[in-house]
Amino acid sequence: MITVLTGGTGGAKFVEGLRQLVPAEELTLIVNTGDDLLWWGLYASPDLDSITYTLAGKLSQERGWGVHGDTFHCLQTMGQLGQPIWFHAGDRDLATHILRSKLLADGETLSEVTAEIAARFGIKARILPMTNARVETRVLTPIGEISFEEYFVERWYQDPVESVRFAGASDAEPAPGVIEAIRSADAVLLAPSNPVTSIGPILAVPGIREALRECRSRTVAVSPIVGRAPVSGPAGILLTAQGFEVSIAGVAEFYGDFLDLLVVDSQDAPAAEELRKTGVRVHCTPAMMRTLEDRVALARAVLAVALHSSAAPAGPERP
Repeated sequence: MITVLTGGTGGAKFVEGLRQLVPAEELTLIVNTGDDLLWWGLYASPDLDSITYTLAGKLSQERGWGVHGDTFHCLQTMGQLGQPIWFHAGDRDLATHILRSKLLADGETLSEVTAEIAARFGIKARILPMTNARVETRVLTPIGEISFEEYFVERWYQDPVESVRFAGASDAEPAPGVIEAIRSADAVLLAPSNPVTSIGPILAVPGIREALRECRSRTVAVSPIVGRAPVSGPAGILLTAQGFEVSIAGVAEFYGDFLDLLVVDSQDAPAAEELRKTGVRVHCTPAMMRTLEDRVALARAVLAVALHSSAAPAGPERP
């Protein structure tokens, strides 16, 4: 079994590659729910939805979120009615939010609801929210503390960031199956997601980081940082706010207490050589996921080093 910790657009792209290579029954996704929000009275879970749509073959590749070919008639009408429309939920996407909200109101847990929605989409892989408790990523800015979705979507991550915290995490418990999925995996992969706000909330749930430290399999992270900048989004800003260098060294430090191997883009081969001198195992491979072929190639490379029996440090790929 392959277990993946994931969130954000980078995570969805990586999972798109993995699903071409790993039988669905052998794939478990532990998904960030720190971005979850109530929108127009509905429970929206952006990362759970992106992974669900990816595995169902319905994710919009143009936007990187939402349903392919979706319409936005409800959004337009709500705007005309004076309601906020900065969270761009499409009509088909809203159907998922409506069903999730109904099932939660009926007394089901987020885990149960997620499994039911996945089944209705015909998905065979396991999708697990990190927790059934409400955990919210909060970003402290000069205008005050706001949710991650407000910071990222409504305000286009233009505000300076002073710190990030995960409200409710200390009282949360891992969702059923999460710890077992880490402990029993043949490999645990951390997608090239934003370390702070896509993977960080997962690691903040008590017991998960400990399980990663103790798991028997190799734990491999893919860096979302190339050179001194993130591939996309505010990962660099947020790493800096949390006291980490914006580099592959910063990513390695963020995951340092449980990381067995860091996969980085080939452009970072010189930095990888320096990082190896500190004892970090690093593997270089093309990691930019512009096309489906790129995503499959990266997933194949990561699986190869994650499942390789040798304990020797992995070096850069040669032509």
